[in-house]
Amino acid sequence: MNSLEGTGALFRLYLRRDRLVAPIWVVLLGALPLLYAVSFEGLYPTAADRQAFYLGTVAMPAQAALVGPIFGSDLGALVSWRSGLVLALVPLAAILTVVRHTRGEEDAGRTELIGSTAVGRYAGLAAAISLAGTGVAATGALSSITLWAFGLPVAGSVAYGASVVVVGLVFVGCAAVAAQVASGARAARGYALGVLAAAFVLRAIGDAGSGTLSWLSPIGWSAQVRPFAGERWWPMLMSLATAALLLAAAVRAAERRDLGSGLLAERRGRASAASTLAGPVALAWRLTRGASFGWTVGIALFGIAIGLSARGIGGQLGSSAAISDALEKFGGSTVEQSFIAAVLSIVGVVVAAYSVSALLRLHSEEEAGLAEVVLATGISRLRWLAGHLLFAVLGPAWLLLVVGVTIGLPYGSATGDIAGELRSVVGGALIQLPAVWVVTAIGVALFGAVPRFATVLWAILGGFVALGQIGAVVGLPQPWLDLSPFTHVPRLPGAALSLAPIGWLVVTAVGVGIIGSAAFRRRDIRG
Repeated sequence: MNSLEGTGALFRLYLRRDRLVAPIWVVLLGALPLLYAVSFEGLYPTAADRQAFYLGTVAMPAQAALVGPIFGSDLGALVSWRSGLVLALVPLAAILTVVRHTRGEEDAGRTELIGSTAVGRYAGLAAAISLAGTGVAATGALSSITLWAFGLPVAGSVAYGASVVVVGLVFVGCAAVAAQVASGARAARGYALGVLAAAFVLRAIGDAGSGTLSWLSPIGWSAQVRPFAGERWWPMLMSLATAALLLAAAVRAAERRDLGSGLLAERRGRASAASTLAGPVALAWRLTRGASFGWTVGIALFGIAIGLSARGIGGQLGSSAAISDALEKFGGSTVEQSFIAAVLSIVGVVVAAYSVSALLRLHSEEEAGLAEVVLATGISRLRWLAGHLLFAVLGPAWLLLVVGVTIGLPYGSATGDIAGELRSVVGGALIQLPAVWVVTAIGVALFGAVPRFATVLWAILGGFVALGQIGAVVGLPQPWLDLSPFTHVPRLPGAALSLAPIGWLVVTAVGVGIIGSAAFRRRDIRG
């Protein structure tokens, strides 16, 4: 039998399973540069305005570390710079897609079932790589087309889209290798995401300094393509060569491992469990502690970069009427406060992604048949649910506290009022919690009532992002914007605190969560 027999059928199956999530991340990430183009054109309409923004940005190493290097003051160069985070988000989506349809399928037992049919040895791996690669290519193509349609030069538009595609392909290959090396889906995600984090850190440190370390990172290679600033095409060859080597290594590794195992053997556990591993809360902590640590480190580094940048943000943004109008929406008596409020509104959505990930572990445990094992010990359904829900609820609170402290301390040091600024920024961060909890409650309702659609929670969160980030730019009516819980959060620090919307968000979260918990008590467990 051909080792790739059935690849097309599996590709269609995986595409059907991702028919909701994949279009969301392709459209959001592919259209994000266009939103930046619209924003920059409105906020900086003249060449002098853009030059002032460019000079202010060059003088802030923290901005280079956070977003990437800026190579010019033309509109296209500014858009390419501001879209630098896309070079890390597309690989993230690619990693999750590949691991889900390789080791995730093996852990659930579906690979063995499908393998009993007329399917080749490498069909599943090839289908997963093809699906992730197609998503990456679609994201890059959408970016190029929309930027060109907006009126930016063709060469720069193509270069930007291509730079997104090649870095995505590198991490498609990285995830494929991790899926062969690791002993399970969770370990595979950890390995691949660790490589992505290292690539981002190398790029960040390099761009904040001499730039040398950036050449050790695939993200840095794509940034050096320099769209709209004298395009350099050759760095993409490094990405393509690396992607080819990684994909070849993944195929080679797949030949050497048994189904359900990895090249790195799983470490043998203790003969008896530690006393600290007693009860559903301890189990949930054991499963989430690695991700929680990674999120804490990442959000802390982000907060430090924002805190170091906030003091000089007025000089970077300029003083045009459009800038003043835009920042006025976020309240605050100063440009710095308005900027921090805007950043915290975005952080709220990002932290909601952590909550979604922690909550959906319930779904993955049930799909893998592990929920039955735990519930067979006498643990009640609600105790098992509450163990994971505790981290989905308190985890975001911890992360928002961390980002508030890491922004407030450096910003307060720069202004000379550490206590006052720390208090206001931490308050602005924690005020995002009720909106995050509404997302969590929706997830509980989906998992409790219709578990097969639990992963639709990612699409719902993407819809809230679209309403908040895209809807405001294109001028959607306020009733549409109000569908997102994040629209109702007060813009702190600086704005007036209104408790009524916060109260309604909390009541909504509690009510929806109770309904979902009740539905979970009554439905069957999927084994």
